[in-house]
Amino acid sequence: MFKETLAVFKKDILLEWKTRFGINSVIAFVFSSLLLVIFSLRAQQLTPTSRSGLLWVIIVFAALSSLSRSFVSETERRTFDYLRLYARATPVYLGKLLFNYGFTLLISIVSLVAYVVLLNITIASWLITFLALFLGSLGLASVSTLLAGIIAQADRKGSIFSVISMPLMIPLLLLIVRLSKAGFTDGFLPGVYGDLTGITAFCGVMITLSILLFDFIWDE
Repeated sequence: MFKETLAVFKKDILLEWKTRFGINSVIAFVFSSLLLVIFSLRAQQLTPTSRSGLLWVIIVFAALSSLSRSFVSETERRTFDYLRLYARATPVYLGKLLFNYGFTLLISIVSLVAYVVLLNITIASWLITFLALFLGSLGLASVSTLLAGIIAQADRKGSIFSVISMPLMIPLLLLIVRLSKAGFTDGFLPGVYGDLTGITAFCGVMITLSILLFDFIWDE
């Protein structure tokens, strides 16, 4: 299973490296969004919650624009049935999850660095902030990978993906924004440990359910 998972992961990396469609479009979105924020808002006058919320709005919409295409390469090249024939469900999900997590984490780090530098924002606790990025990226990737598999062969994938993904991500986003706010201003307060536990539990439950459900999705 490990070899199959690694093979799917390597395949997606090679495809992205060859086309660079996802990373180029997402980075362009991130910097255009930040420029819009700079010209329309004064970040220093925003509340800490607004700052952390604005950061995650940029990250979520930047990441989802590419994560919805997790299985598009297979459907466009008409290799979806071949992959389903030669690979088991769990390794495919884990391989896609691993790629999506790495992709989302990269986008999150780039967004954070650009956000801090361009808007001149001070971070109180880099540890909490990076924990929010690591766990938040994992949560986004786990939800997106499952949903991308569900809508892989549907028409108008982008619109369907956005409609069904946001309700699942709302609890995660509420926790991430609060944890990021602690990283921006508060530091290690008692509530931080509860948020870390909540996000970790969300990721664990989502990945476990996805592995169980993906068998049924993959065989359809």
